[in-house]
Amino acid sequence: MSIKHTEWAVSDGFVPYPAAVAFMETRAAAIAAGEAAEMVWMLEHPPLYTGGTSAKSEDLKDPERFPVYETGRGGEYTYHGPGQRVGYVMLDLTQRGRDARKFVKGLEDWIIGALAQFDVKADRRCGRVGVWVNRPDKGDGYEDKIAAIGVRLRRWVSFHGIAINVAPDLSHFNGITPCGIAEPKFGVTSLANLGIEKSLAETDEAFLKSFENVFGPVKAVNAPEI
Repeated sequence: MSIKHTEWAVSDGFVPYPAAVAFMETRAAAIAAGEAAEMVWMLEHPPLYTGGTSAKSEDLKDPERFPVYETGRGGEYTYHGPGQRVGYVMLDLTQRGRDARKFVKGLEDWIIGALAQFDVKADRRCGRVGVWVNRPDKGDGYEDKIAAIGVRLRRWVSFHGIAINVAPDLSHFNGITPCGIAEPKFGVTSLANLGIEKSLAETDEAFLKSFENVFGPVKAVNAPEI
């Protein structure tokens, strides 16, 4: 089946979380109705925590630290903030086979392929959502998550998406149990923490190339007006 170009938008500055969610819900409904093209929206949020549909109250360790938003995506608590690139993915899975498992694997492949361009060997882990890197420098069996995934499907259109740690303040993750994983050997990292200095623009370039390899061609458009 022929897939049309997916619109690719990048926002400058911090995008408020409620406004981003409102836009995604409206756009996803328009895509499902055949009134809008698919879209990937790359952006940055101010510091905040979000809780997915599986979030446990005990995993929100410091609820006063940053604003907390309950959201309809899958997963548990996660952090968004400066230095982290968020990619909201609004794709029509009716046109792509209606296979949710394949779609999530595609998101993982997208992230893994982008990070490989920075010589980062990342991979998926059975039973642990997201994309991980081994950390032998920390000790035997240590692994860190470098990218999170949390999506929702409505009428077979996806929204929410991925978050890649480029150079955030990793101490901000201390206010939650990230994705509900409390095992000390499983932490959080970033490109900067791995000694790889990349700008958000350089990160976007790598992710655009990898997206086209996994999901098909894109067309650059202006960012949504929020």
